[in-house]
Amino acid sequence: MRSDLAELDAVLMVARHGKFRAAALELGVSTTALSNAVSKLERTLGVRLFNRTTRSVSLTEAGQQFVAQVAPAVRDIQEAMDAARARQATPSGTLRINAFPTAAREIFSSLVLPFLRAHPQIHIDIVTEGRLVDIVAGGFDLGVRSADLVPADMIALPLGLARRNVVVATPSYLNARGTPLIPQDLAEHSCLRVRLPNGAIYRWPFEKDGQTVQIDVGGSITLDEASLARTAVLASAGLALMMESDVRDDIEAGRLTRVLEEWTPTLSPLALYYPSRRNPTAAFKAFIEFARRQGAAAEPKGPVIG
Repeated sequence: MRSDLAELDAVLMVARHGKFRAAALELGVSTTALSNAVSKLERTLGVRLFNRTTRSVSLTEAGQQFVAQVAPAVRDIQEAMDAARARQATPSGTLRINAFPTAAREIFSSLVLPFLRAHPQIHIDIVTEGRLVDIVAGGFDLGVRSADLVPADMIALPLGLARRNVVVATPSYLNARGTPLIPQDLAEHSCLRVRLPNGAIYRWPFEKDGQTVQIDVGGSITLDEASLARTAVLASAGLALMMESDVRDDIEAGRLTRVLEEWTPTLSPLALYYPSRRNPTAAFKAFIEFARRQGAAAEPKGPVIG
């Protein structure tokens, strides 16, 4: 009895993630449907591929051998399908993109939405993670990171977006508590603390005339989500270190005021990156070309900021 490609994909995805739920989310199916597909293949083969407990999933010895033999063949099939899709007159299909949350927000309006308006038959699946991931092992077509964080073995396409951090507060907060003039003044202020993906508290970085300093700010709120930080700073809960793109409209409208501008560090520009591909799909080629045009249009004419 032959097994279909969906069952093989199910086994490979579970083996990659070590969890049925995570694998099901990536494949866009229910956990039950994924479990049934794996069980069906196990019945067809007459051998158990996974050891399952309520806490973990791991490959059996037979499963390890099966995955090692099947994975290259499935990749060849997928490449053949990609080669066929590359001949499409109208690009279609799904592109999976992994990005830092801040990077995803920066490219969403300027790149993703305009691209989808131009190519409505393409579906884009964006996954945001604060940690660096292997986009090949994670099954992603593309990644978006600061250019200085792109792995050396990847092809990088600079997006030309100017980026920098800003320290902001409401005018009412500054009227009540005063305006910090140097980073050390933050010790006298309530600041919104940021927790990194590894659990550490982010130290606010500053730089001026070659002098760098990192401040371990204090405050009554610790967050790990930028939208919550924006809500808190607009409520006059304290000073916040934000990406300029996240609060630009608030600054222009006068809802927030920038402080310590001379100390604000510039950031590396964003880059789109991806592995070398023998047979890129028409959708992939269309996105790269669109991003290249957008990046060229966004290139600053004067000195680069960030």
